[in-house]
Amino acid sequence: MWFADPRIRQLERFDNHDRTRPGDFGFLYQGRAISVQVKSLQSHSIRKTSQGYIGTFQCDARDKRRVRLPNGQWVDTTCLVVGGFDLLAVNLFELEQTWRFAFARNTDLPRARSSRYTPEQRRYLLATTIRITWPLQPPISDDPFPVLETIVAEKL
Repeated sequence: MWFADPRIRQLERFDNHDRTRPGDFGFLYQGRAISVQVKSLQSHSIRKTSQGYIGTFQCDARDKRRVRLPNGQWVDTTCLVVGGFDLLAVNLFELEQTWRFAFARNTDLPRARSSRYTPEQRRYLLATTIRITWPLQPPISDDPFPVLETIVAEKL
């Protein structure tokens, strides 16, 4: 829906079993490689409020695996790693049965809170469950292109 845009080049779906390529798919944007992780709202979590909606989505790996953190430590976890992919896309269809998506930079997502990780490890692990609202609130956006601009600027 969003990535058929002519600014997106070489769109590629990644093999789910290839641990060397984080994310679900990737593409080139302004000549820079971008990896995208796609998640969906948990339909049972959605609540209508006076302001709109609140829901959650799982932002974790399917299974526990050994990952190397940016500080060099290894940890066994289902958490995704900060910086492990570039762009998060969350399917919001369940809100009003309308195809909408929310986008955020990986580095803007909340960190793991579990006490089974040290404070240092939590700095590098994403929360496994993340709350989202509609209307969206920063740093989450309904347009991926400003988010992509920021990601590309960081990659320069």
